[in-house]
Amino acid sequence: MEITPQDGKSMGVVVDGFDAESATADDIAKIKWTVYQEKIVLLRGQSLTPSQFLEDLLVLGEPVTYYEPMYHHPEHKEIFVSSNVPKDGQQIGVPRTGKFWHADYQFMPEPFAITIIHPQVVPSQNRGTYFINMSKAYQGLSDELKSAIKATTCQHGASRYFKIRPSDVYRPLGEVVAEVRAHTPPVTHPTVFIHPVTGEPTLYLSEGFTESISDKDGNAIESDLLRQVFEATGQLDNTFTHENIHLQTFEKGDLLLWDNRTLIHRALHTTKPEPTASHRVTVLDEYDRLGKEA
Repeated sequence: MEITPQDGKSMGVVVDGFDAESATADDIAKIKWTVYQEKIVLLRGQSLTPSQFLEDLLVLGEPVTYYEPMYHHPEHKEIFVSSNVPKDGQQIGVPRTGKFWHADYQFMPEPFAITIIHPQVVPSQNRGTYFINMSKAYQGLSDELKSAIKATTCQHGASRYFKIRPSDVYRPLGEVVAEVRAHTPPVTHPTVFIHPVTGEPTLYLSEGFTESISDKDGNAIESDLLRQVFEATGQLDNTFTHENIHLQTFEKGDLLLWDNRTLIHRALHTTKPEPTASHRVTVLDEYDRLGKEA
């Protein structure tokens, strides 16, 4: 197993020669540690069946099934399917997911540790995922912004980018939103936390899921503080040229792992739709969900 920095990239490593079936406990521990340290790990040569994908990744953590069934793989509900490629005339999973800045399941009480993507059908152009390292982004904030968000908390919810289900057709929008809020009520997490593995102070907020910010006493902050932080971290840059934004590309047969505590991401979709499909598993690990509040 050989680990090398990504050529010409500011973040992430490439791993060649990894075989989950023959990997030792030390190999697995090294992969996990590398995810936390390097934030993105690209495993080459991993052409896995859905069963192999799920079973081989159990060594990295505890998979959690997404709460909406329409995203599930038909044989393995733990696998989240993003796809615009029908099978036998039927839609499998959901197309055009994740076109907004977010951490996976940021609106859930138990934030997830590692996300693993296995591309199945890769478009020929404009493929990839944008990432922002929120530990690095925190370090880049002005002293004024760091002071303004100190000891604050953020509230996160799923309503803004909830995908309308086939069963929602003709239902009042307010009824759908109320149901979403009942199933996934907003959760509160520290705006800045200490990563339980790396010890880095890390921002935990995103344009997609963060709804509000409150002071240390739980009172809502009504200023444009959130917008200022979104802008400073690069989330409002629609040109995607901000220094914090990293574009990660991949090929069929790759396995892409990232530190979901630290990174927020946004899918890059083609302007002219091409067939694209991927399988995703997101796992919990043995560490505290967000470590300690900074």
